[in-house]
Amino acid sequence: MYLKFVSLCAAAGASLATALAPVPAFAQTPNHHHHHVHHYSSCHERRSTNGTVGAVAGGVGGGLIGGAITHGNIVGVLAGAGGGALAGHAIGKHSTHC
Repeated sequence: MYLKFVSLCAAAGASLATALAPVPAFAQTPNHHHHHVHHYSSCHERRSTNGTVGAVAGGVGGGLIGGAITHGNIVGVLAGAGGGALAGHAIGKHSTHC
């Protein structure tokens, strides 16, 4: 039982580290005619993508942690996944600076 707990904690830590890793910013080519529209669209897309990636990684990590804490109880897994997804989405979305 102890080995299972340690394995789940290690997997959760690895998934959370992946979720919190910095995402590289993509270079933008200057577009003098529609610069503001292009910049907004690109920024909006990056925020959306980072929020989605954060939600997925947070959900997986939270589910693993919730399952480890409650010894596999489905309510703990679902609560951990839900909380992790919300936190991961917020962190991912707000880590993009435009």
